[in-house]
Amino acid sequence: MNKYELALVVSAKLDNEGVAAVVDNAKQLIERFGGQVSEVEEWGKRKLAYEIQKQTEAFYFFVQFEADTTAPAEIESRMRIMENVLRYLVIRKDENDTFKVTPEKAPAAETAEEAEAEEAVEEAPEAPEVPAEEAETEE
Repeated sequence: MNKYELALVVSAKLDNEGVAAVVDNAKQLIERFGGQVSEVEEWGKRKLAYEIQKQTEAFYFFVQFEADTTAPAEIESRMRIMENVLRYLVIRKDENDTFKVTPEKAPAAETAEEAEAEEAVEEAPEAPEVPAEEAETEE
């Protein structure tokens, strides 16, 4: 059995119960085709990179599972017809894959002094560049 990861982007129009039902349906599909779900990561509601079906936000889920090689194709074909799944992707994870994606954290609140210092650096005028030939003749 191989290790896979299912990325789900679920419609933000659903309430919490509806979102949970979609994720449960995805887990049931995996189990129906002989897979075993090991972990479900919920990233919560996020802004989409581009508009999908006139929606700008969606819920993100990542489901790690083990299954036979035929299971991902079957799972994807069933995901295609699920109404509230905006996007999905099943990828195979390598044996020695230690890379783990974590959701981005909101930047820590800056102090007023740090913000002013950054603005001062950004607004500082740049020194004009003088070609090397002119620099030598000025001396």
